[in-house]
Amino acid sequence: MTEIIPIGSDHAGYALKARLKQELTSLGYQPDDLGTDGPGSVDYPDFAHQVAKRVSEGADARGILLCGTGLGMAYAANRHSGVRAAVAWSAEIAGLAREHNDANILVLPARFVSEDEAVLILRRWLDTPFAGGRHLRRVAKIEWEPT
Repeated sequence: MTEIIPIGSDHAGYALKARLKQELTSLGYQPDDLGTDGPGSVDYPDFAHQVAKRVSEGADARGILLCGTGLGMAYAANRHSGVRAAVAWSAEIAGLAREHNDANILVLPARFVSEDEAVLILRRWLDTPFAGGRHLRRVAKIEWEPT
């Protein structure tokens, strides 16, 4: 079965999102575009929460978000239980986010990466498995509950 990957962006990530959807399709994934649907100004949390909710609830294993810096999307997405949204500005960072932290949402800073860089980042993130081992303990500690 083809893996569905929800993808969302604000206005700053709208154009790059279109390119990443093409790349996902060419790689055999099924992108599910949750918006925005145009370059007009929107509020990034609206789209971050939609993607993160699907990952948090287990409807989808992974998701992708884009905004100008990537930071706002990551802040909002990481409010959801079980979500590990990582801002990646290089393929190396994307790979380490998957390998060491089991990042399940890739967040791209659309104003700071080119289309070619974004494609390389996406591919590394998709292709890198979680290493497990000692990292399992660390990832488990992310789901912190105050005492």
